[in-house]
Amino acid sequence: MAFASRKSSPPVDVIDPGPIALRARHVEFDLSASPLHWIPGHPVASHAVSAYHLLFPEVERFFITAFEEALPLVEDDRLREDILGFIGQESIHADAHDRAIRDFLLTHGIDATPVVAQTQWILRKSMGPRALADPTAQRQYLIERLAIVAALENVTAFLGHYALNNTWDEFGADPNLTDLLRWHGAEEMEHRNVAHDVALYFDPSYRRRLRAMAVTVPVTVLLSARCMWFLITSDPRAPRSRLRTVRDILRGGRLGLLPTWREVLGAMTGYLRPSYTPEQTGSMSQALAYLAQIDTRTVTP
Repeated sequence: MAFASRKSSPPVDVIDPGPIALRARHVEFDLSASPLHWIPGHPVASHAVSAYHLLFPEVERFFITAFEEALPLVEDDRLREDILGFIGQESIHADAHDRAIRDFLLTHGIDATPVVAQTQWILRKSMGPRALADPTAQRQYLIERLAIVAALENVTAFLGHYALNNTWDEFGADPNLTDLLRWHGAEEMEHRNVAHDVALYFDPSYRRRLRAMAVTVPVTVLLSARCMWFLITSDPRAPRSRLRTVRDILRGGRLGLLPTWREVLGAMTGYLRPSYTPEQTGSMSQALAYLAQIDTRTVTP
């Protein structure tokens, strides 16, 4: 059961905000002075979240590659506009987390090259684009990747909602890293419909969604755990015991510093409901209100 201090999640929007014109926001975050344990006194929770700096750049480039391949095949003008906005936002996200690896992790003596290379191999070589001789097979492989993107975007929308609704501030979390993660999370909420709409445009079958989740769940768990454990074992001040690490992750969930296992499982199983829509994840109004604050800090690229 969560502690009483945990921030309560806002309800799902009851008013449709209407069509949203997606755009990339160029925001700068100075992480040069951010501590490695950016949630003070919680090294495992800090590393569990920081692990996504290692994972997000390649995941988002996987999204971009699939969408760029799909774009010429989309005849719906509104969906094409959403895809272009999505690509722009995800490109900026990937660059921001690349800078976090350079300006944050390297500053603390952590060279993430080995684990980033493993992530690249899985997402580029194993699941990336292929040149197939049969045009039908080529199209079906693209549609399969788009379905995986939609399943992964369900996870990132959940994480985005969580980034906006946690207790980091109450525990004195570093404001610069907090801002980076919440900006990213709010934009994930802002474009939460796009990947789902693209997947349905190419194939609305429920069977395809099930198959995509069968790939997404193990890949997400494997890569997340690998990146988390890499950071923990690279930090001499973090516990090296796997049992202690699991206990600290569960404790982070109770404190509202990390999603609980029940919340993670709920996000994944919720996507499997035939009635699922992205609007069921979090509050678009909350995300847009946060992004309105970010807009005052955007810089000219």
